[in-house]
Amino acid sequence: MKLLSLAFAGALAAASLASQAFAAADDFLTIQLKSGPVVVQLMPEIAPKHVAQVKKLAAEGKYNDVAFHRVIDGFMAQTGDVKFGNLTKGFDARRAGMGGSDLPNIPAEFSKVPFERGTVGMARSQDPNSANSQFFIMFAPGSFLNGQYTVIGKVVSGMENVDKIKRGAGGNGEVSDPDRMIKVTVGK
Repeated sequence: MKLLSLAFAGALAAASLASQAFAAADDFLTIQLKSGPVVVQLMPEIAPKHVAQVKKLAAEGKYNDVAFHRVIDGFMAQTGDVKFGNLTKGFDARRAGMGGSDLPNIPAEFSKVPFERGTVGMARSQDPNSANSQFFIMFAPGSFLNGQYTVIGKVVSGMENVDKIKRGAGGNGEVSDPDRMIKVTVGK
């Protein structure tokens, strides 16, 4: 009887872990780049509104074919301008990085999570409450961003593919003939 009781308890524990893993499956974003996939573990417990908006845009296919319009070696790769940055639907190199989505801007959700290599943060204008659809992936630590920009996640696999994104030129990192996010999906 004791063995049956232990087996039942073990099965319940395994089922509980499986349901937690299943529930968290949509807290990942997979970005397909030309060099391979990048998996980002999202942090809804840190930035629930930002994560929800990014997941909505990804689920609707809004990030597909969007350029990495600003890429600075040793710093970060920025993308997500669904209005002017889509390379198959109205790409405008002069305006890429100035647009967002049809959704409202999001109030800042700053945290104590540091900007390290692989951290994913939301881009914004000078107004801390202006993040919308654009985000960036850090190539290296950037402590000067800590507490100033909203962290939404961390690359958990495929950072070697992020490292292969075409770099920009000039002080602002503008990229001519930029690389793109081929497809972005919610989940692994």
